[in-house]
Amino acid sequence: MRIPRFELDHWLAKYEFATPPIRYNLASSTGPHWTLSDLLALGDGAGVKELGNLRLSYAPPQGSEALRRQVAAFHDVDPDWVVITTGASEALSALYCIASEPGASITLPFPSFPAMPAMVRAWGLSVSTYKLDRADGFKQSAERVLAAVRESTRLVLVNTPHNPTGSVISQTEIARVAASLEQRLIPLVVDEVYHPLYHGGVAVPSAAKIPNTIVVGDLSKALSLPGLRIGWVIDRDARRRERLIDLRSYFTISGSPLTEAIAAHALANRETILARLRAVAATNLVTLRNFMSAHQDILDWVEPGGGTTAFPWLRDGSNARELCTTLASAGVLFAPGDTFDAPEHFRLGFGAQAEGFAQALAIVSETLRAPRAASVAAGAQR
Repeated sequence: MRIPRFELDHWLAKYEFATPPIRYNLASSTGPHWTLSDLLALGDGAGVKELGNLRLSYAPPQGSEALRRQVAAFHDVDPDWVVITTGASEALSALYCIASEPGASITLPFPSFPAMPAMVRAWGLSVSTYKLDRADGFKQSAERVLAAVRESTRLVLVNTPHNPTGSVISQTEIARVAASLEQRLIPLVVDEVYHPLYHGGVAVPSAAKIPNTIVVGDLSKALSLPGLRIGWVIDRDARRRERLIDLRSYFTISGSPLTEAIAAHALANRETILARLRAVAATNLVTLRNFMSAHQDILDWVEPGGGTTAFPWLRDGSNARELCTTLASAGVLFAPGDTFDAPEHFRLGFGAQAEGFAQALAIVSETLRAPRAASVAAGAQR
């Protein structure tokens, strides 16, 4: 099939890689930026002291032992359960491939990261969806997920914290979904790329130990290192892991020993990386909460329970792309909701902008109020 144009990435690339780049990137779904020198300075540097002597050959297709051990420690699982991938995207694509057979389908949330349904269909699978409805706070529940499962379903995916809404599903609900699916021999994939970033003092363990779950994670989101292009699958099923490793050999042969060594070092110092993200996200979320309260006549939202993104919408139901385009011209980037098939929404990231978040929202405020001020003035003249 012909894969549709990736509208979200085209929108982001237009502004992120411009010369000069956008001033305030509030469309980003990642955390604050790290330079390589800042990253390598963390800890005692033991994990990277030998980088100069590293042989730039192939890495094992399942990933280096050092990196798999660090991922396992992060999720508190057996290192043998871990398969390293080129970002979470390769992990998901491999799982879709395994599930692919004539007439099969995969169950996904709606909205979701746009690549998910596109890649499912690219593997010849159909999609069934369960809706995260803003009317009930984008709630994810076992009943809602299971109601979307068909006879043809071969894989069900839950994304928590969810991109773009920030919705979080509880461990109890995940366990209920996994147990119900197990009776039908359907595995549950839990996309945890934003784990363990939860708001309001809530601590949620990884779903990796719940029976009948496959966990997907990466360094791009909660660990703020998208440029390393490191992801992973955690799966207790040894036979399926063998298939995943085989597929990875077909897809990309292996990862880079250089980026895997840097990734292992980053995970060894994950608490420092996560602490920085938590501080930036917590400060910006307070600012965002105040902003949304001040503009509740124009905008509405559901405050995210985790992750680095929110998914506000225009109260009048109009398409948010015009607003996003106007703001981009003023130096502030949002992601228009039509790239998620939700035109009145926009994705707002509050994790990447370590400085200037309040200034960016001040520009947004001026932009939102300008049409109203003009309308009032016009009315007074009449």
